[in-house]
Parts: sequence; structure tokens; C-alpha cells
Amino acid sequence: MAMRGLPRRAIALRSTPRATPAATFLRCTAQQQQLRYASSPNSNDKKDGNTEPAPFYPQLFESMHARIEKEKAEQTKYSQMQQRTAAGQFFATLVVAACFGAIGYYFGQVGVRPPDTSSTAPLDNIVPPKHNISEANMEAAWTDLRDIVGNENISIERSDLETHAGSSWSTHPTEPGDFPFAVVKPRSTEEVSTIMKICHERKIPVTPYSGGTSLEGHFAATRGGICIDFSNMDKILKLHAEDLDVIVQPAVGWELLNEELAKSNLFFPPDPGPGAMIGGMVGTGCSGTNAYRYGTMKDWVISLTVVLADGTIIKTRQRPRKSSAGYDLTRMFIGSEGTLGLVTEATLKVTVKPQHTSVAVCAFDTVRQASDCVFKVVGAGVPIAGIEILDDVQMDCINHAGSTSKTWKAAPTLFFKFAGTPSSVKEQISQVQKLAKATGSTSFEFARNADEQEELWSARKEALWATMAKGQEGKENTGVWTTDVAVPISRLPTIIDETKAQIKESGMLGSIVGHVGDGNFHTILIYNKETEYEKAKHLVHEMVKRAIELEGTATGEHGVGLIKRDYLPHELDTDTVDAMRRLKQAFDPQCLLNCDKIVRMQTPKSGEVEKW
Repeated sequence: MAMRGLPRRAIALRSTPRATPAATFLRCTAQQQQLRYASSPNSNDKKDGNTEPAPFYPQLFESMHARIEKEKAEQTKYSQMQQRTAAGQFFATLVVAACFGAIGYYFGQVGVRPPDTSSTAPLDNIVPPKHNISEANMEAAWTDLRDIVGNENISIERSDLETHAGSSWSTHPTEPGDFPFAVVKPRSTEEVSTIMKICHERKIPVTPYSGGTSLEGHFAATRGGICIDFSNMDKILKLHAEDLDVIVQPAVGWELLNEELAKSNLFFPPDPGPGAMIGGMVGTGCSGTNAYRYGTMKDWVISLTVVLADGTIIKTRQRPRKSSAGYDLTRMFIGSEGTLGLVTEATLKVTVKPQHTSVAVCAFDTVRQASDCVFKVVGAGVPIAGIEILDDVQMDCINHAGSTSKTWKAAPTLFFKFAGTPSSVKEQISQVQKLAKATGSTSFEFARNADEQEELWSARKEALWATMAKGQEGKENTGVWTTDVAVPISRLPTIIDETKAQIKESGMLGSIVGHVGDGNFHTILIYNKETEYEKAKHLVHEMVKRAIELEGTATGEHGVGLIKRDYLPHELDTDTVDAMRRLKQAFDPQCLLNCDKIVRMQTPKSGEVEKW
């Protein structure tokens, strides 16, 4: 029975049995499915004229699906963009790298010169040598060198460095930068090679030293570095008496060598100044008083063992007296002054001692008379061993020094040396005496025994020391400038007369000594280092210039060193010197060996070279 006052629906609900929770949930879900979004009508409904809203869940699912698809599309687009960006960056990097590479190549080609294919090396094209003489590098090298030669054979004592930088008789005044860092004394070719390998690796310049008698600045350490002193390598290694040759190390003196050879009735003819050693004699291509008959150093060297700038050891020849096997490297190293390689052994020719020797001395009133006598003797074909001239000043210096027991006439004097059989020597003396008298000699005496011979010839050998003794007596700060030139024999009287006149005009003490048999003569000038150096320098310059203009040479036997290097272009022409420089570069690309000697490897400063 319906309850009065209640709505029909409520009555119906009250009359309906109570629903379970599950049934209630299902009913609510069904009711929710009937809900509509008034703001989002279904498009199909609109077309059909049905404006009833679409169901909620399909619309939700559609919205979510659309959002997911959009996000996928955006991710795909982003991924593609990233790939394009990465590819772009990669190609951009390649382009930039290529650009920088091209720029680097261009400037590299501009900055590095192409290989020079010319046969000569003009000084203007030379890159100055770059050595490493930093304190750290030298100290590290010192340790390495000490391990090779031992503590006793390496020195950095100031006194040792000074004696290996110059001498009181050198024409090159020692400069503050001419001192080596250390003096090293190897004992074998192998040690020299190891030393050079270290110096080559570290770019350390090297100056060789043997007797130290060179006169033109040959052993000045202009680039610092180290000095290799060969004094420990002073052995006569092997005498082949039957083959007339001997193998020696570089610090063997020619005087000692001849003493040993005399025991086998042999001798070695080149005889430069006292104290000279084989290494330096090879380096300068020396000669001496016997050159007229026996030739110069290049005529008496068969083979050399040489250590090159990188430590390589070469031997230029075997022992035969002649060979046509390739380039004559032996003669190339003779006269190279240690700029191409370091001589560690020399195979020398020797010859049998003459049966008899003698000396004759004759004086003249003038140098020209003495020269005329020489021409007549040479022209007559008299086979004398040597002819030397000492001018009046030189003879006075010998008397003043008292270096001989005899008092000489202070006049131009010729010294003749004879060699051969007793009868041939006697005949030679007779011929020379007649020729000397015919040209105006005022005196003539010859040695009757060995003691007289030694006494007469000693005057010639004491020339330098006698002039130095007189010039430096009672004076301070004096220097000696000893130099030489050579001219054709016919030009000798002219150049000696002109040089003597110039010396007299200068007011300096200067004497002349000459190997007149081959047109070579020396001047010995004594000057004050403070007030007369430039005057002495100019006098020598004029003498050398005069010799070259007379078709002569700037140096007959002293070598080039530092003093004569700027005369070579005038004597030989520039292309010839440039060819020498190319040879230097070929053997010593880093310019480690005796740099600055013979040829310049760096453009001189303004005013450094005297005007021609």
C-alpha cells in the first residue's frame, strides 16, 4: 500500500529490494556512460542532425591517442633534426679542418724554402748556424764527455781555456767570446767519434787543437762549445820502412818524427815552424824550408783517417803511392783546417836521408840583388834543397837576440840548403858561389861540418823568436803579426821592396823572411796593441792586396783561418768560394767543425770587412 505524501519514485525505491554493492557499481557505471560533454558534440552527430554529445571514454581515448601520436611525430622530427645537425657539424668540422690545413700548407710552403739545387752556396742565401751552447746543454754534455775520456782528460780550468783560445804569436787577437766551455782530450779515433756523435746530437760546436802553432786564428773558439785537444794521440803507430811510409796520430811533432825516422836512415821533408804537429800540418797544408825541392804537405800524405761531423769514421785511401779509386778525398781534407772533418791518423810518405847535406850563407847590399841571385840559381837548374831570404832587419834582430854564437852582417842574406852525395853537394856549392858573386854578393860562407851547418841554419829557424824578443824588449802591451803571401818568382823583388818601404814608413818594427825558391815570403810585425793595431792591420791588408794583384795568393803556407778568409773572393772569385761553402755544408750541415774558418757561414757586420 502506497504511503501517502511521498513521491512515486521514492515509493518505488523504497519498495525495491536493497541492492548489493557490486550491483550498485554496475548501475553507476551504466549511468556514467550516458553522460555527455555539452561543449564537445560528436561531429558525426552534427552531420546527422543529432546534437547529442559523444560518450566520455571514447572521447578521452581519442584525445590520449592523438596526444601520443603528436608526441611520436615530434620525437621523430627531433630525432631527424638531431641527425641532420650531427651530420652538419661533422661536415662543418671537416670543412674547417680542411681550411686550416690549406692555410697551414700555404704558409708552410711560404716559410720553408724548397731544396736548393744549385752547385754553389752564396753567402746571402745561407741561414746562420744555430748551435746550442746553453748552460744546461753544456753541463749535460760535460757529464757525457767525462764518461768517455775520464776526469783527467776534460778540463774547464780558466788557464786551460785561455791557452786553447789563442796565443801570443797569433795574428787574431783573442776576443771575449773565443773561449771554449771545456777542453776534451780523447785517446783514440773511436773516442773522437763518440765525442762527435754527442756534439752532433746536442748541436755543440767543436774546435780542433794539436800543436797550437797556427798563426791566423785557426783555433779560436768563435762559437764556444768544446775544444778537442789531440795531445794524447801522439803515437807513431806503424813504420813500414820497406814501403817508405809511416802511420802516425795527429799530435806527433815533425821534429820528433824525424828523430825516430833517422834511426832507419829515413826522414819526413815538410819542416814548418818548431812545435808544429802532423794534425795541424795537414790542416793548413804547410810546407817549410824544404818545399823548393821536396814539395809541400799535400805531396807527402798518402791517406787519412777522418772523423766527420756526425761521428762517422772514414779512411780516404789504402797505402799504395798512387790510386785512381774515386775522388781524392785525401787532398780535399789537406788544407781544410778542421772544417770538414777531424784527422785522427795519417799515413805519410817518407824518404831516404841524403848521404850528405850542407848550408851556405851569402849577403847582399839589396833585396833585389839577392832576388836576382835566386833567379840565376833556379834558372841554372842547380838541385838545391832550399833557398831562404832574411832581410837586413831580420839579421839585426838575430844579432840582438844572441840566439846564435855568430854575429851576422845586418844585410839581406840568402841561406842555401844542399843535399845529395858528397861530390854533388860540393859541386852545388861551387855553382851557387859563382852565381852569387856574379849578382853582387858581399860575403859567402858554407858549413864545413855538421856543427857549422846547424849553427848557420839555426839563424833561419830563430827568425820569429828573435824579432819578438827585440820588439817586445822593455815594452808593454806589444803584439806580433806574422803573415805570409806568395807570388810568381819574377814578382818577388817588387813586392818585397814595396812592403819594406811601407813598413819603414809606418814606424813599426817589421822584418821579412821568405822561401824565395817558390815565391813565398813572411812579414813579422811588432806593434802596440792599443795604438798601432789598426795600422798593422792596414799594412797587412795592403801587402795581401798587392800580392793578389800580382797574380799571387793571400797565403802561401800559413792557411786562411779567420784573418785571410775575406781575401779569398778577390783571389779566387766569389763563385769558387761559394763552391767551397757548398762543400762545407755537404760534410758539416750544422757547421759544428771549426765554424767561421776559411769561408764565412754568416753575413759579416757592417764595417767588419776592410774595403778592397
